[in-house]
Amino acid sequence: MMTTVALAEAPFTDGAEFTLAEVELDEPRADEVLVRVVAAGLCHTDLTVPTMLPAEMFPNVLGHEGAGVVEAVGAEVTGIEVGDHVVMSFRSCGGCGPCGAGDVGYCEQSLMLNYMGMRADGSTTMRRGEQVVFGSFFGQSSLARHALAYADNCVVVDKALDLTLLAPFGCGFQTGAGTVLNVLRPTPDEALVVYGVGAVGLAAIAAARGHGVRTVVAVDPASARRQVAEGYGALVVDPHEAGAAPVEERVRELTSGGAAYAVDTTALPPVVLQAQRSLRARGTLVALGLGAPEYTIDAIDLLQSGKIVRSSIEGEANPQRTIPELVDLRAAGRFEVDHLVTTYPFDRIADAVADVTAGKVVKPVLVW
Repeated sequence: MMTTVALAEAPFTDGAEFTLAEVELDEPRADEVLVRVVAAGLCHTDLTVPTMLPAEMFPNVLGHEGAGVVEAVGAEVTGIEVGDHVVMSFRSCGGCGPCGAGDVGYCEQSLMLNYMGMRADGSTTMRRGEQVVFGSFFGQSSLARHALAYADNCVVVDKALDLTLLAPFGCGFQTGAGTVLNVLRPTPDEALVVYGVGAVGLAAIAAARGHGVRTVVAVDPASARRQVAEGYGALVVDPHEAGAAPVEERVRELTSGGAAYAVDTTALPPVVLQAQRSLRARGTLVALGLGAPEYTIDAIDLLQSGKIVRSSIEGEANPQRTIPELVDLRAAGRFEVDHLVTTYPFDRIADAVADVTAGKVVKPVLVW
């Protein structure tokens, strides 16, 4: 079938550039699900990965926060029917050791299933004339009018819910909230500091506040984002404030000696170092940002304080469990993220990229 996609024609070098194009999409195989995309969140990963992929993997269709309506289901697919509303997330094989242990984010086949631009058997799902188009990004490539997905990365949701608001639950909101609820699990008395309060960082703050954490600190140079964090009741720090004390000192003062937990979403090495130093003894930092190949860690501080510096993939989420849990928390008023979404027609994808890069919006969601 023919469908419209937002195509990355070549590696991003001087900024992200997508063009709308018509491609031919395969009919779903026995294990695949055809989804008519209603909305797709634009995630930082969609802008970062094309700077890292080799030229041989273009043109490419990104997108991994898709939500839509099921139009066809392969013969081997169970639990999903035509007409179901689904949120799409990352893929996992379900058969390796980590998957068997419930750690689906660490699936041994994750690289192939989510990043290599093709199915697990090496075949591609799209073409433009005789030209191969790489896709299958996170098993969906949802920057498109239609997406081929799978039972393991399609989460069925109530048809009464607004898919435009649920699309970011597939990655960004899931990662931020999951890091707090699945990894850190703070008590109400344990302070949390979040460095970088874009979609992932604000989702972490929303989850923490909904979980009853009383002291949350947000560090971000963008005043608009700090204002959003303040709306959650977070204390805020402008890292570029002239004449102010170092960021880590200000955080330690606001948290009565240091935060129990820190989350970094920036992937900026100096900021990660600040995050480590802002922790109390035996505190934990989770680095989530994708970008920098190396971080500098303060070894003396680490060795003398028992601190933990670690990463997390998708907030240790299992989409089939985590997304419904977050949807329920949203309904209960304990995960308030609707106001973080700004919608754009798909043909304004360039505006969405520009606005989120400039910090004008938190979570752009593209709608057909």
